[in-house]
Amino acid sequence: MEHVVIIRYAEIHLKGKNRGYFERVFAANMEKSLKGIRHEIRRRSGRYLVENFAEGDVNKIVKKLSKVFGVHSLSVGYKVNSDMDEIYHAAEAVSDKFGAFKVETHRADKTFYLKSPEISAQIGGRLLDSNKNLRVDVHEPDFVINIDVREDGTALVFNKFIKCADGMPVGTAGRGLLLLSGGIDSPVAGHMIAKRGMKIDCLHFHSYPYTNMQARQKVIDLAKILSEYNCGIKLSIISVKEIQEEIHKNCNGAYMVTLLRRFMMRLAERLAKKDGDQCIITGESLGQVASQTIEGMTSSNSVVGSMPVLRPLCGFDKNEIIERSRSMDAYDVSIRPYEDCCTVFLPDYPIIKPKIEDVLAEEAKLDVRTLLDNAFATLEVEEY
Repeated sequence: MEHVVIIRYAEIHLKGKNRGYFERVFAANMEKSLKGIRHEIRRRSGRYLVENFAEGDVNKIVKKLSKVFGVHSLSVGYKVNSDMDEIYHAAEAVSDKFGAFKVETHRADKTFYLKSPEISAQIGGRLLDSNKNLRVDVHEPDFVINIDVREDGTALVFNKFIKCADGMPVGTAGRGLLLLSGGIDSPVAGHMIAKRGMKIDCLHFHSYPYTNMQARQKVIDLAKILSEYNCGIKLSIISVKEIQEEIHKNCNGAYMVTLLRRFMMRLAERLAKKDGDQCIITGESLGQVASQTIEGMTSSNSVVGSMPVLRPLCGFDKNEIIERSRSMDAYDVSIRPYEDCCTVFLPDYPIIKPKIEDVLAEEAKLDVRTLLDNAFATLEVEEY
């Protein structure tokens, strides 16, 4: 009786003739997630088994695989020979000790001498005989014992289905650059795009010493959380301190955030081209703050000429975003009380609906090219 983790994938089965490519990327991503843990992953008729691991590592394996995009669900159970005695002992091992249960059997091996209902009935009967604290309830059981008789002469026996990340394998839908601010929204935006199979890199803007090093560490911690879903991550950091100082000194203060966003988008596009990213991703939600009006988004979009800007949260309200942030274990980090660069020189009344001609007039007061070059020269890169 061998302890195994049974993995079922999500949308990959819909991919037709391209399915092999998606399965190869999926398997490689699972291997990356389990790096440093002794194990073997084998493909078995539309599912994967993790085998040959240390008993003490099972919870760690489950936690890591549950964050791999493409995994629909997994179960911890046993692999045995297709023998009724061995199946029974495995069923006994995964059974709860008290309560109502039922046995469900899937018989992929149609040559097995018993049919699915007969297997369920025999195993269920033996469990009842061996444990008087159990009873059968096929309509509302407290738990279900699942038996999967495979074509290769083995059977998988397990109790629970553990819901996992779903989505598509990271790396099958190109590469994008996420603007990672340190707040609640941008990590969720990155998580959502990675779930659709896009490998993400991150770019953070800071204004040290106006912002402190704790704010930087918060972003690093958020990048590490995203890394678990993204099979590793590259975090680039650029200082916009000089840009903000020049805007504050030369321009109408109401345009501080609007102008700063335009500089950020230019810098993001430059970095994306350098690193081979195909789009820019932001955590903007329509109408959430002053800079996230359609006019503000139009202003910042207008400086990006060579790639799309994706805003996966555009139609979400704050409660929906918070719920997703909690589900990916980012919320407690995101709410640490360390402010990002957008709070520096923040005007009392920022412009809400900037007209592009007024924005251009304010921007003309700045040496845009020099400020961009100086900012890009501060680029730091870390990988997690």
